[in-house]
Amino acid sequence: MKIWLISGAVFGMLSVALGAFGAHALKNTLDAYGRDIYEKAVLYQMFHALALLAVGVLHKLYPQSGFSFAGWAFLAGIVLFSGSLYVLAITGNRWLGAITPFGGVAFLIGWVWLIYTIIKASD
Repeated sequence: MKIWLISGAVFGMLSVALGAFGAHALKNTLDAYGRDIYEKAVLYQMFHALALLAVGVLHKLYPQSGFSFAGWAFLAGIVLFSGSLYVLAITGNRWLGAITPFGGVAFLIGWVWLIYTIIKASD
């Protein structure tokens, strides 16, 4: 499905843009803790943008395999994990940290589903 290739490319591009924004526009705004959180958000977003690209390629190779579930999990993880960390870093609202683990779980679900689907598709 093209949606995973496009989503991966868009989130990869946004990761670079948000990383540059954090390094330049926010360098005097964020304290060390905020910078650390912001950088973690950018890093995990980029990893999972690449994962979305992989889902798109695998979906093309094995169209009937069900890779889309992993894509949706990675997408949810980016929004919940990285999104909550961006807002936490900028606003300092620590209650947003309660949302972050849901994104982490979504990432894990995506990876487990990807492993399962690769094994199933190679049979």
